[in-house]
Amino acid sequence: MRHSQHDVDPNAKTNWGIVKHLIPYLLESRYRVLLALGCLVLAKGAILTIPFLLKHLVDALDGAALAELAPAMLLGLVLAYGGARFANVFFGELRDTLFGRVTERAMRRIGLQVFRHVHALDLEYHLGRRTGGLARDIERGTTGISFLMRFFVFNIAPTLFEITMVVGILLFNYGPSFALITLIAVISYGFFSLYATEWRTQFVREMNSADSASNTRAVDSLLNFETVKYFTNEAFEAQRYDKELARWEQARRKNRLSLFGLNGGQALIIAVSQTAMIGLAAWQVKDGEITLGDFILINQFMIQLFLPLGFLGFVFREIKGSMANIENLFELMAIKPAVVDAADARELTLRQGGISFQNVSFGYSPQRQILDRVNLEIGPGEKVAVVGASGSGKSTLVKLLFRFYDPDSGCIAIDGQDISGVSQASLRRAIGIVPQDTVLFNDSIFENVRYGNPRAADADVAEAIRLAHLDAFIAALPQGADTLVGERGLKLSGGEKQRVSIARTILKRPPIMVFDEATSSLDSHSEQAILRALQEISRGHTSLVIAHRLSTVVDADRIVVLHHGRIVESGNHEALLAQNGRYASLWRAQQKQHQDDS
Repeated sequence: MRHSQHDVDPNAKTNWGIVKHLIPYLLESRYRVLLALGCLVLAKGAILTIPFLLKHLVDALDGAALAELAPAMLLGLVLAYGGARFANVFFGELRDTLFGRVTERAMRRIGLQVFRHVHALDLEYHLGRRTGGLARDIERGTTGISFLMRFFVFNIAPTLFEITMVVGILLFNYGPSFALITLIAVISYGFFSLYATEWRTQFVREMNSADSASNTRAVDSLLNFETVKYFTNEAFEAQRYDKELARWEQARRKNRLSLFGLNGGQALIIAVSQTAMIGLAAWQVKDGEITLGDFILINQFMIQLFLPLGFLGFVFREIKGSMANIENLFELMAIKPAVVDAADARELTLRQGGISFQNVSFGYSPQRQILDRVNLEIGPGEKVAVVGASGSGKSTLVKLLFRFYDPDSGCIAIDGQDISGVSQASLRRAIGIVPQDTVLFNDSIFENVRYGNPRAADADVAEAIRLAHLDAFIAALPQGADTLVGERGLKLSGGEKQRVSIARTILKRPPIMVFDEATSSLDSHSEQAILRALQEISRGHTSLVIAHRLSTVVDADRIVVLHHGRIVESGNHEALLAQNGRYASLWRAQQKQHQDDS
């Protein structure tokens, strides 16, 4: 398995290179971003004027100056203060509203990109993935991306700008003492936050890993609840889930304690620096070096500075957490599918539908060789059945034909076109399949059938239902074709699900038909009815039938016997019986079993 939600190194350094992936989404909405930045500048300009307005108000109200102050001037100062307060909030909200569209669009684009990427990954990845953990990683990752975009643009840079402005104002108006205290406080706060947050990230990663693992365990158990009940393993499943939850609880506790240390250190730095500033200002007011209004201005600047700085600490912590959250997302995006379209891949052009397996060898691993130099020709319109013992490679032929895997050697061609040189989409459009294990969507029977061709008219869907002999079953249901099938079709029996799958393929009406144990879940009566329907819809189509029950393929134009990945016999039913080889031996064994069952 190439990827797992558990493969987390808690001590790994944060990958800041992730940020560059966000730039295209900002550039896509650059005018909206520029407008939002304009609102940001106006909001910051308004908040920087507030301390000056307060200074002038306090100085104007202080003692003898009050008698000389014109009422209009006092009213103007009060209104200007109120206007600055409103402008700060208004432009801040307008900025968030404008930029909200950018983050929402980015989340949508990235979410869709990840969804398409996961669907583009090969079968090997999907056989090894953990659905619950994967879903949680994607959810946290897209949310983290939104957070990164918003706060990189609107918090870190503006706060640094505001710090620079405040230090400059204090230095220019009140000398180096106040500016130096502010600068030392900001630098100490920044270095402490960086160090402590980097240290805390390991706990965030551990927490995310435990969260994904517990979610995976829960989803896996619930998806297989029938198996849990068959073996009365509810307590065992609860115990395994609680084990994952205990790991999550411990990780959360470490995260919380580390957060306490970080917040405590930041609070100490802020308290010491504010005390030093207020003490110095009070001393200078006492000596008459500055006015009471200046004291208020300095105090207000300190409050305004450390509020965003304190928030900057929170933002930096969250950004680091978000980086840890989206690492799995970008690791997922970095996985390259093993099966990809060639750079010059063309559309499959179907003329007659002939299939050719030419010297095909394949193994899921070097230690597990499945097919060994298989040569198989299926002529246009021919029905060829592949039979053999379990594990002989029958279903692997289907996976290779659909190009879920590429053969280790040899090639597969349709109408003379190597399928590795055509697009996967055009290849799979040309082939319809009735698989052995049918999994349905949690939707109505009607919509599950329509999935074979989402653009099909209702009348065509109804006709496919009739041909698959589903109509009598549907008619007996209170809600008819609108009956919901439950998650993975659990409300239907195996045979009913198989009929839905057959109806889907009938609706698709592809030139090439594949039946992988298509009637394995049906009783004898239903099987005969379905076989007649399949014979009818496959007439004139090239058909590949994978079969275990030999009685279902006696009418095949040719039957191929696979044994240990090699074709050992080929011919029609009568010819193979006359050879008295492996096929005849399998036939006699199944006939005897059928007689014993009868």
